[in-house]
Amino acid sequence: MNNFATIELVQKYRKVTYYTISINEETTLFQQFINKHTNSNYDKLYHIIRWIEVIGDKIGALDQYFRNEAEIADTRALPPKGVDREPIYVEIDDATEEEHNKPNNLRLYCFKANESVVFLFNGDIKTSRRAQDCDSVRPHFKVANTLSKLIEEAFINKDIRWNKSYTDIIVDEHFLLKWE
Repeated sequence: MNNFATIELVQKYRKVTYYTISINEETTLFQQFINKHTNSNYDKLYHIIRWIEVIGDKIGALDQYFRNEAEIADTRALPPKGVDREPIYVEIDDATEEEHNKPNNLRLYCFKANESVVFLFNGDIKTSRRAQDCDSVRPHFKVANTLSKLIEEAFINKDIRWNKSYTDIIVDEHFLLKWE
């Protein structure tokens, strides 16, 4: 079976623009993640949403704010490793301080294209140390790795291009990511 995917804008913040993927014209991966966890894991989902907002508006997509659990180097996960705390920030002359410590085993897989562009995929509750060993997240992990590789190839082939300042991407309206 051939699969095809389109790139969809999620949200544009001051420092990061987030995209997601729609596979075979279904609901986007990120929307599937939101839909699944809104009722059953609301606090954990909200924690990740706050990280998306804070990274997008205040920090930028810096490596230390993403987990590297993947087979492909640029496939990442939220919330950040070692920073499982609520991303509540106190403004101090444009600097920030993090508060609270709150473990979160919900994972959202993503692809960090650079410090300004991140693709949000899907995820679930991680119950094993490694994503490859967890029945809940393994399917999402595999899809994220496949999509990350396809997105990297699309950049190399110039099917996805950077704007002049490398702060956003340019994608032709009819472009599709394809794989078997």
